[in-house]
Amino acid sequence: MHFAPDTEITLEFVVALADTSPGASKSGTDELDSPETLTAFLKTWTYTGRFDRDEAELADVKKNRELFRRVWSLPVDDAVAEVNAMFSKAKALPQLMKHDHFDWHLHATDNDAPLAERMRVEVAIALADVIRSGAMDRLRVCDASDCDGLVLDLSRNGSKRYCNVRCGNRMNQLAFRERQGSLVE
Repeated sequence: MHFAPDTEITLEFVVALADTSPGASKSGTDELDSPETLTAFLKTWTYTGRFDRDEAELADVKKNRELFRRVWSLPVDDAVAEVNAMFSKAKALPQLMKHDHFDWHLHATDNDAPLAERMRVEVAIALADVIRSGAMDRLRVCDASDCDGLVLDLSRNGSKRYCNVRCGNRMNQLAFRERQGSLVE
């Protein structure tokens, strides 16, 4: 499955952001526990525009993280309502932009808008592309019983089940042990 490059980057960002939450992070803790950890996280995603680097901004980004996690696995009609609400609340006005190493892509808020608002609008644009492509089934939660990481399935056949190789290997190992145990009985 292929989306526009900016859509894929934004969807990958959502997965990475969601994976900072305690239930999905490798450490089992909240990996966005301070404005400094948020700043470090955002450096890897080349966010531009206004950054307040304070506790209020961090709290808003964490609210986004939970919103994105929830919308990720909603039925299409419910996801449409959430995406439209994100656009409406931000008074989004899409414009084509080209900056840094990114080719043409959409921005729908002013660079001076708060970080959390810019995130919501970028994610809403990406989710709109996914919905219009009829591909909401490519956004899932990890099938591992002890993980709530998000899965972005860009594979050709749409069969990706786990958020990362670690979860896939662990679940395959458990299934193997179960099969071996049933052979012994």
